[in-house]
Amino acid sequence: MTERGVCVVTHPLSAAGENATRTLLDILAELGPVSLVTADLPDDSSIREEREVIELTSKGAGDSVPVAAMRFILNQLRMCAAVWRRPEDVVLFFGATSYILPILFARTIGKTVLVEPRGDVPLTLKLNWEQRMPEPAATLLAGIVRALERAGFTAAHRVVTYTPNMARELGLDPDSSKVYPHGARYVDTEKFQPTVPFEDRDDTVGFVGRIDEEKGIRELAEVAKQLPEGITFRFVGDGPLYDWLASELSEEIEAGEVELAGWVDHEDVPSELTRMKLLVMPSHPTEGLPTTILESLACGTPVYATPVSGVPDVVREGKTGYLMEKPNSESLSRDIERILQNVDKLNTVSDEGRELIKSEFGFEPAIKRYSVLLSQVS
Repeated sequence: MTERGVCVVTHPLSAAGENATRTLLDILAELGPVSLVTADLPDDSSIREEREVIELTSKGAGDSVPVAAMRFILNQLRMCAAVWRRPEDVVLFFGATSYILPILFARTIGKTVLVEPRGDVPLTLKLNWEQRMPEPAATLLAGIVRALERAGFTAAHRVVTYTPNMARELGLDPDSSKVYPHGARYVDTEKFQPTVPFEDRDDTVGFVGRIDEEKGIRELAEVAKQLPEGITFRFVGDGPLYDWLASELSEEIEAGEVELAGWVDHEDVPSELTRMKLLVMPSHPTEGLPTTILESLACGTPVYATPVSGVPDVVREGKTGYLMEKPNSESLSRDIERILQNVDKLNTVSDEGRELIKSEFGFEPAIKRYSVLLSQVS
């Protein structure tokens, strides 16, 4: 790695983005100096105490498209100024892959530029915008963002994806010298471990994450209604559809067939995962590789997930988990029942999932991956 280190640049951070950024900074800090240029860092974020942070603004994106567009441009100009003042030789745009102005500026002043998408941002924006404007307008705006992202991919020295399949999902060739398809972060395997032996767990399946459209919550609500007696479905998280979910499943909740835990601190996620026999994650390909999937496997909890983006590289059918062929409620509920009935197989899958995370997605393996990346671009 270059002796002068890496400057990580992110777009405005949500709570989930803050956690993902922290783990990336942890990895890079093992290899040399690291700093963070960001906006909207949560007030209680420990990153300020742990790393050198340059904060651009405390204002969010805004409620209207014109305001969001104006702040998008202003933030890019602020990023250019921040990058100009940084001594690091490498600038890594983490999630901020459509921020074409600072990407081009960093290259112009002689920096090595890496871009690392966290998922399919244009698709995420399109899904959100469709709730606020006509679909053609949402499609047009998302298309503009996608074009900017593709320009960022072209301008960068290297594009980093979590896994090879994530690269393919984004229209990139994982075998290209331009692409580094092994940029997955890590899971703390000491914190996330099977504190409850798998064979001692009740027949509880569940979802952990944001209670929102893109997470397939409406489909999961139907699944929860259709599961046979003796199987409990537990939702862990909060979000725009939480009240709808509570109302939709009120009878099942009263009967004890469904549990809504609400929001839990990240520190409490391991205990939630280790009470489950199966994590169910139907979602759009908006995330490159959901951290919850890695955390679940680390806890010895098999995952039943949609085969999108980087998921199939980790959730390996019949070995570390199960992949959804038909993500409709009838198929999902039938498959969940089938998976839970095969007790011996499920025990083996639990063990293999834990071993996969320890060998490929622990802290030391992540450091090795990024060491290789930085040695290639230095």
